[in-house]
Amino acid sequence: MQSFLDTARDSCEVIPQYPAAGGQLDIPLGQTVVEGSKTIRVLHLITGQYFAGAERVQDLLALRLPEEGFHLAFACVKPGQFASSRKNLAPIYNVPMAFRGDLRAAMRIARIAQAERYRLLHAHTVRTAMVGSIASLLTRLPMVYHVHSPTACNTTRPLLNRLAATVERWSLAGVAHLITVSESLARHMQSQGFSRQKIAVVYNGVPTLARLPERPCPQGHWNIGVIALFRPRKGIEILLQALATLKQQGMSFILHAIGDFEDCDYQRHIKRSAADLGLTDNVRWHGFVQDVNAELVRLDMLVLPSLFGEGLPMVVLEAMAAGVPVVATDVEGVGEAIRHGQEGILVRPGDPLSLANGIRLLTRGEVSWTGLRLAAWRRQQEMFSDRSMAAGVAAVYRRVLKCPAKVNPV
Repeated sequence: MQSFLDTARDSCEVIPQYPAAGGQLDIPLGQTVVEGSKTIRVLHLITGQYFAGAERVQDLLALRLPEEGFHLAFACVKPGQFASSRKNLAPIYNVPMAFRGDLRAAMRIARIAQAERYRLLHAHTVRTAMVGSIASLLTRLPMVYHVHSPTACNTTRPLLNRLAATVERWSLAGVAHLITVSESLARHMQSQGFSRQKIAVVYNGVPTLARLPERPCPQGHWNIGVIALFRPRKGIEILLQALATLKQQGMSFILHAIGDFEDCDYQRHIKRSAADLGLTDNVRWHGFVQDVNAELVRLDMLVLPSLFGEGLPMVVLEAMAAGVPVVATDVEGVGEAIRHGQEGILVRPGDPLSLANGIRLLTRGEVSWTGLRLAAWRRQQEMFSDRSMAAGVAAVYRRVLKCPAKVNPV
């Protein structure tokens, strides 16, 4: 066993620009923990390849959970954009998997967890649940699993979905607790055979603004935004078809497409579709941006055209916080954040005509643009803040670890 622990640091790479594991951890946002009080260390197992919605959740948890008495570190099995895009200063261990079924990462994670005295493992993807379940068995540490989207319908490839769902169920056989980001995902996990007693719903959250920024209602020309890691399930083709219809009807707009594409072939396909629909001059391709909020304030409307596979999209919550009205397809947890006609507009997924009609409700003033943004801003503050998200996750940790007392920051 001793040699098992002694090789911990030889089994992974700790990114040097962040504090080394076992050293003094920075406590973000000006928070400090009472000297001598006990804090609990949690190792989050993440993919790390991209910096999209789930990664923004992970980043915010690392910033806010120290206020609840928990310090985080990350083990990345596909190191990439997360390390350079995040705002938190938690340690990162690179434990790359050479291929999808490379279980050597589980051994490395187990060594890290034991050598650095982590108390809990928290996995976020099917891949990390697979290696995390093995590391949990090796270390006898409990594992929590964060369900960000429904694995059984996460891609446009049914065979891959079935395989991933099977691996997920196998990996979670001994899981201590599940966290789902919406009630709809909780029901989905129950349908997959998991007990409701093992499921906690913790809504995603984003930082709140003290006041709603003042903005005039758009007149005549609209800046429409779509923000995503673009892949087939995000429905960008449907949005382009809807906008082509609106252009033919005389609407003046620019679509700001913000985010990376999952692969180059899909990028070429989408840009060719935009050209074929006569939208070349109406679309600006911005690529990945570090500061989503800076882009949101330039938009008159955010559109989420997803076909399926969402949990509770962070970009919807970020738009609500910034006072940007949202037109979104009614998939999974979206309707738990915005109610049709109250905080946003909900449309049928996969239906260009329904999406075009939803956009028209705003542009023609049939639904108040000013009223939507105010109601959405208030709802985000009440229900979907980063602090409420961290408090919900911390409550799960305390339940699993049987440590009800909260460590109070000063």
